[in-house]
This record gives sequence, C-alpha cells and structure tokens, in this order.
Amino acid sequence: MRRVTTALTVAFFTVCPALVGASDKPEVETASTSESQPQEAPKSAQSATRHTIVVGGVTIDYTAIAGTLVVRDAKDQPWASVGYVAYTRNGVADPSRRPVTFAYNGGPGSSSVWLHMGALGPRRVVTTDAAATPPPPHRCVDNEFSILDRTDLVMIDPVGTGFSKAIGEAKEKDFLGVDADIESVSRFIKQYVTENGRWNSPKYLLGESYGTTRSAGVVDYLQVREGMAFNGVILVSMATDLDAILDTLMDGARYHQFQAPLYLPSYAAVAWYHEVLAGRPAELGILLDEVRAFALGEYAHALALGSSLPEADRKAMIDKLCRYTGLSSEYLDKADLKVSASQFVKELLRDRRETVGFLDARFHGVAFNPLGEKAEYDPQDAATTPAFVAVFLDYLGRELGFGQGRTYVIQSDAWKTWDYRHKIEGAAMPQPMADTGVDLAHAMGFNPSLRVLVLQGIFDLATPLLATEYQVSHLDLRKDLRSHIEVKYYDAGHMMYMHEPSLTRFKSDVAAFIDGTARQ
Repeated sequence: MRRVTTALTVAFFTVCPALVGASDKPEVETASTSESQPQEAPKSAQSATRHTIVVGGVTIDYTAIAGTLVVRDAKDQPWASVGYVAYTRNGVADPSRRPVTFAYNGGPGSSSVWLHMGALGPRRVVTTDAAATPPPPHRCVDNEFSILDRTDLVMIDPVGTGFSKAIGEAKEKDFLGVDADIESVSRFIKQYVTENGRWNSPKYLLGESYGTTRSAGVVDYLQVREGMAFNGVILVSMATDLDAILDTLMDGARYHQFQAPLYLPSYAAVAWYHEVLAGRPAELGILLDEVRAFALGEYAHALALGSSLPEADRKAMIDKLCRYTGLSSEYLDKADLKVSASQFVKELLRDRRETVGFLDARFHGVAFNPLGEKAEYDPQDAATTPAFVAVFLDYLGRELGFGQGRTYVIQSDAWKTWDYRHKIEGAAMPQPMADTGVDLAHAMGFNPSLRVLVLQGIFDLATPLLATEYQVSHLDLRKDLRSHIEVKYYDAGHMMYMHEPSLTRFKSDVAAFIDGTARQ
C-alpha cells in the first residue's frame, strides 16, 4: 500500500541510449506555463508530443499530453493543480465515442508511476522477476501490452504526488483524506471530460490498492452528483474495506481475530512458493481451497473463543497453522495463534536470515536484524523501485518534454496523517475506517449496467486474496447484480503486472472487459 518516500527533482534529464525507443525525438507541439509567476492566477500547463507504437500487431499513432490542470472547487475558484499524462489515439473518426480510462495508484500518497510504466502506458520498464533488478542503465521498451489499442488513457497523480499541489486558498492538508481525495479526483475527471469533449465516451476507472478505495468513491460521486455514467471499474489489488486489511495500514498494531483468517490463505501460498511446508502438495489450488475452508471455519471459530478455547483444541489449532504456514509451533503459540503480515514476512525465512516481500512475497532479501519481530523493509520495493523511478523521470523529460524545473513526488508520506474516515450519504456519523464498498454497491444499483473487474495476485500480502473475496461477497448487492463483478487471479503479487506472464493475462483480461462493456 505504501512505498519508500521519495521526492525527486526533474530539472535535468540525461539521455540514455538504452532507453531510446519509438519516440526518440518527440515532436513537441505545445508547451506553456505561468505557474512560476505567483502574482498571476494559476494556469494549466502542458506539453503535447506525437508517437507511434505497435500493440497486438497494429500500429497506433497517438498523442501524449503531459501537464497540469487547474481544478476548480465548488465556488469555481482555483483549488488544485493536478498533474497528469493523457494518451489519445490519433485518426479516430469520432473521439467522443472512443473509450477513455482514468487510472492511478494508491498509497495513499503514491503517484501513478507504477501502473503507468508497469502495465498501461505505451512505454514500460523492464525489471527482473522475483529478484533484484540490476543498477542503471535500466531498460525502457515499447509496451506491447499497453491498453491504448482499446482505450485512451489518463494517468492521474492525486494532490501531494507527482506535480499535483494545492493552489489558491487551499492547503495540501485539505486534500489528505478519503472524502477530500474522492472529491478532488472526481473534479479533475469531470473537468478533463468537459474540456476534452469526452462526455459521450465509454468511461472507466482503473485504480490499484488504495486507488480501489478511491475508485469506489469516485464512481459513485460522479454518477450521483455529476450525472456521469461509467461503463466499468477495474480494481487492481482490492482495498475498498480498509478494516479488512487493517494490518496493512496499522503495521499489526490493531491486528485481531477479524483480519487473521483473511490473511491465512495468502500465508499458505507464500510458504508453498518458498517450499517450507511439510508435505507440500504439488498443486497450490488444492491447498488454497483447503485453507480457505479452515480459515473461515475452525480457525475463525477458535479465534472468536479467545482465552476460552480448550487447551486440546488450541494445540490442534497450532498444529494445523504450523502445517499451513510453515511457522514453528513454538512461534505460533507465543503469537497466540495470530501472526500479522509484518511478523510473517520476517519469521518465515528467519533461519536463512532472509525477509520475504510484502507487496509480492515471491521476492526475498537480507534480514538486517535477525532478532527483530517485524520486517525492516520490503524486498520487492527495494528490488524494483529504483528502476521505475529512473526510467519514468527520464521518459517524462526526454520523451514527453515536461517537468524541467519542477519537483516530481514519487511517493509522499501522506498515509501517516491521512484522514481515513468516510462520510456515507444519510449516515449520522462517518465511518471511522473507510469502507467505500458501500459506495461501489450504491453505484452498481444506481447504474445497473456498471460492471466491475477485480484483479488479484496470489502472493500479495498487502491486499490478501481472501480479504478481496470477503469484500466482494459483502457488498450487499441485489442478487441479479452479483454477476456484474468478476474476479481474476494471477501467479504474482500486489503489482502482478511485474510478472510478464501475468502482464500478458492482465492485458487480455482488461481488454476483454472493455470490449464487453463499451458496446452494451
């Protein structure tokens, strides 16, 4: 959900031959800004460049616009300058009818770099799967898995990330909360749609992790308040009910019997992957079905009994947990049957002095404190982030011609002070920990044609698979609307698209979803 905080200046970009692709010398059509003149009213800024890419054997000519859009508040006053990169296909007879997808990552406090350069955009960073990517020079290639053959694309950086910031009388802290974030992103989308003549286009939201929390709120906000209907919502690593993944947010501080069963199948999958299970089955799917049933049955019941659980039953429970997680019976006993994700990733390979990944537990790295209780870092993050940062910042300045003299914030620490409360229409009090699944269910009832696609990594410990299934099954949808949600699984982690076989399926699944919903 969160990454190492990084604020990077893009005042200077180096040309790296390894990064030269189809857009070596982009044709810059426009570039304007006056945001450096504080005495004037803030203005939008943009750089437009033209490129080509081959996707699925078809050559696509497209225009990339990197820039900022001055978003206005309810009083029509400048409120936020929101950074974005938009890709639109050229030569379309009626652009108003071509699908458009708005995408972003999560955090909260993350820019859109990961989805942008990992899966969706026309250029892609190449990383080493389940291992550390070597230092520069990194590879940036044309993305044959881009979704530009199916839809135009707008990558959004929420306020506090990328180049996005509060302007006018607004302060950045005004945007650091569930409801404020939903409103600001919704206002950006409405303004972009209006200024670019896209009201009649089929529309999609694609968010990852906390971005799914956002998407569930945004789709309801725009449909109900602004009359903007959506064709589909794509949830990558679902986190609409933050209480279901509270361990992710609170680092185990409030981990209790409600979350523990939802993490257990993911622990089993990770232990299976690292081959630490006694009597390891050949098929992971069979193991997961068995652990799902145990987690929601015997295990949930035992945790609900707490200290009243009979000693014989407690011992039997420890034996089963040991078999499913690869952890020792002594450790599970001391943990009182409940092991948080931050504890699990530290303990699983402790005897090798290694820590497994949190976002993608196929990764593993050095454990710096062999006696520590929790992991000091995420090996997946350490293995891949430098490549994403270097390639994106080079691409932004050299190929898209934008960002010189500005500071691009890859990841802020907004999650530390984020207001996680969420106000539901008609409720007397806000939810203390947001569950925007309520908004998503309302949006699906309000617009019965709305479809939802959920993409889930098997080895993800940030948004574990049973927690995703729990959230989907607790949306309280009318029976005939339940089939409007589809879940797809991948043999990878939180950002499943870093695993190329999963990226291939990711593209195929998203393309099929758009094809099936844009022409309803």
